Amino acid sequence: MPSLKDLKNRIGSVKNTRKITKAMQMVAAAKLRRAQEAAEAARPYADRMAAVMAGLTASAAGSDMAPRLLAGTGEDRRHLLVVLTSERGLAGGFNSSIVKLARLRLAELRSQGKEVTILTVGKKGREQLKRDFGDLFVHHVDLSEVKRIGYDNARGIADEILDRFEAGSFDVATLFYNRFESVISQIPTARQVIPAVIEETSEAGASSLYDYEPDENAILNDLLPRSVATQVFAALLENAASEQGARMSAMDNATRNAGDMIDRLTTEYNRSRQAAITKELIEIISGAEAL
Repeated sequence: MPSLKDLKNRIGSVKNTRKITKAMQMVAAAKLRRAQEAAEAARPYADRMAAVMAGLTASAAGSDMAPRLLAGTGEDRRHLLVVLTSERGLAGGFNSSIVKLARLRLAELRSQGKEVTILTVGKKGREQLKRDFGDLFVHHVDLSEVKRIGYDNARGIADEILDRFEAGSFDVATLFYNRFESVISQIPTARQVIPAVIEETSEAGASSLYDYEPDENAILNDLLPRSVATQVFAALLENAASEQGARMSAMDNATRNAGDMIDRLTTEYNRSRQAAITKELIEIISGAEAL
C-alpha cells in the first residue's frame, strides 16, 4: 500500500499534468479557430477551380493533344502516395487515421501488382511508415519550422510531385490527409491529383458556349499545375484544422482523466490518513490504559 507521502507526491504530479493538458487544450482551441477559418475560406476557391477545370476539360479530355497531367501516362502501374501528417503528436488518432488509410491503399495496390513509392509531409507520418516501408520512401518534406501554412509551402510540395511526374517516376499520385468536419470528427481522405480527376459540373455543360483564346489545351497546360498546388494547399489547411481539433479533443479527455485520477488518489489519501490517525489514537488509548 502506498505511503501518505507517495500518495501526496502522486496527487501533486497529476495536478501539474492537468495544468499542462488544460493549457494545451486552450492553445489548441485558439489555433483551431484560425485554422478552421483558413480551411473554410479555401474551400470555395478550390471548388471554383474544379468547376473551371471541368469546363475546360469537357472538350480537351478526348483530344490527342490533351496535357499529360490530364491524360496521364497511359498506364496505371506506378503509384506515388503523398502522406500528409503533422510534425507534432499529442493529437489523439489524427496521424494514425491518415497512416492507416495510406497503409490500406498501399496493401491494395501491392496485391494488384502495382509499384508503390511514398512521399511524406510531416514527421509523424514518416515515423509510423518508416519501419515497415522505409525502402519505398522517395522524399520527405519537413514543415517543423513553419508556424503558419502558406501557399508557398504547398507550391514547393506540388513542384516536387510535378518534377517527379515529368521525370517519369510514377503514373498516379494520391494525397492522404484528414478533412475537417468538427472538433470530434476528422475524415481520412484520399484524393488523386495526377492524372487530374475532373468531376462533372454545370460548368462543363456550359463550356460549349465559350471560345477560348488560346485554346483549351494551352490554358490547361498552365492551370493544371496550379490545380495540383491548390489541392495540396487545401489538403494542408484541412489537415491543420483537423490537427488542432483532434489535439483539443485529446487534451480535453486527458484533462478530464487527470481530474478523475486526482479524485481517486485524494480519496485513497484521505482514507489512508484517517486509518493512520485511528491507529495512533488506538495506540495512545492502549498506552494510557496500560498505565
